Amino acid sequence: MKVIVNGKERKLKDGALLKDALKGEQYVPGTVVAIHKSTESLRVESDDFEVMTNKGSFCIHLNGSEYARVWKASMPSIKGCTARWSTHNITAFGAFPTDLKVDRGEYMYQRYDCFFSLGGFDNSTTYLMVAKDNHKWGYGAGSAIVGRVTRGRHVIDSLVETDEILSIEPVVSETFTENYELTTDLEFRLDEGNKVESYIKIKLDMDAPESAEHMMVLTQRGYITATHVSGSYVASDDDMDIKIASETKGVREVGSVYVRSTGVGTGRMFFYKERRQMGESFNHVGDVEVGRSIIASVRENDRITVVTDPPRRLAVGMTMAEGERMLSEAGIKVERTGDSDDSAIVAEQIPEMTVTAIRDGKVQLFGVKKEDIYRVQLDDTFEQDVHYFRKVTGLSHKSVGTLRVHFWFPGMTMVTFEGDYDKGKSLYPGEPFKRCKRGDLGLTNQACDHHGLIGVRVEASKEFGPTGEEPYGTNIFGKFAGDLDKFTDSLEDGKTVYITERKL
Repeated sequence: MKVIVNGKERKLKDGALLKDALKGEQYVPGTVVAIHKSTESLRVESDDFEVMTNKGSFCIHLNGSEYARVWKASMPSIKGCTARWSTHNITAFGAFPTDLKVDRGEYMYQRYDCFFSLGGFDNSTTYLMVAKDNHKWGYGAGSAIVGRVTRGRHVIDSLVETDEILSIEPVVSETFTENYELTTDLEFRLDEGNKVESYIKIKLDMDAPESAEHMMVLTQRGYITATHVSGSYVASDDDMDIKIASETKGVREVGSVYVRSTGVGTGRMFFYKERRQMGESFNHVGDVEVGRSIIASVRENDRITVVTDPPRRLAVGMTMAEGERMLSEAGIKVERTGDSDDSAIVAEQIPEMTVTAIRDGKVQLFGVKKEDIYRVQLDDTFEQDVHYFRKVTGLSHKSVGTLRVHFWFPGMTMVTFEGDYDKGKSLYPGEPFKRCKRGDLGLTNQACDHHGLIGVRVEASKEFGPTGEEPYGTNIFGKFAGDLDKFTDSLEDGKTVYITERKL
């Protein structure tokens, strides 16, 4: 059987499963897949009716009143009626019977109102009237307005006695709805003609380097989470601890992607399902080229596989040879600095942002020996502290981060590193330690003046933590997993050291 997978036709065995269709496709296990099953046509009758005469047609829009009900019931009788008279005020078609009650009062009529009148105040001779001018009169059936002529008004002015109503038909609108099923079940059985979308592909705005980079950082695991879903957008709050410059603005079209750049919720990513006006607090990130069915159907807390065009071009954490090869494929020239050996690990890339690197056409890579990058083990149960550490060191967006030595001299029982004083204000105290072990990684919480300072304990202590604070002022959130003696032998104030969570 044939199915369409991410826009490409695939031939599969009858009864194939979703996992068969996704072989070789971009897909992160556990993320949602949209399966297009059919396009359904829905015919809906409106309150508009087309009246065909021998002079042409006009449309009446019913007003939903009781008189409109009488109109619908009387349509078979009205068909075939002729214009019995035509004046400067009205044109009258009839006659036909109704169950309308007599009302001799006078009522106001606007041009193109459609209403009933009773000839001789007798409902067995009811007429359909069309007002050709604004006027007030008593036609025997009360106001009896059924609706107004909305189209073909020129026909009304051309009608004369003996012109005939040939037919009356309801105006029918036809809408098409896409029938999608969203699933994470790879055992889902496919049918002939199914269309499958396993990811969304975003064409990034090359005039918005910071916004584009934020998207690439969000999707470095291959997916994002739909944290908010409304009728007009899907939003992701995966990383809002950022600062971002004001970049490209525009009307937020269907399929566009924007990020909030100022105000409450800075960093929140929006995928639009409906058109919205331009907002000064929103930067254009890019546009969804593949996977709009996923955006249309996704539910809150679903995960979505995301691919960006261009893909991220960051060599940090690769060997010098791997990094240069990857960047060269994108047409970016590389200047090697530091340890330039092929086996050296790229610790820094200037510039880091992909769009800027592509635009400039060149980057500088700084390499270090693998043994000079030290591994840390972080305990994610201490969420606020680990988040802070990754943000300060850069591990939140790259595999090799940096720490700058704040204070050290040989023989000290700890080594401290610079933190972020402002971010440190929000570091709430955790459970005080009973004994701080050698290699413990910690920080100074908001209970102390030097909040945000980071440290590693070189000698165990029951009294002081990795930054020299007492237990109440210390949050321990991980361990230094490298060779601590080798590490401290090379330290000095102000030195930049490189760390990673990976095994290189």
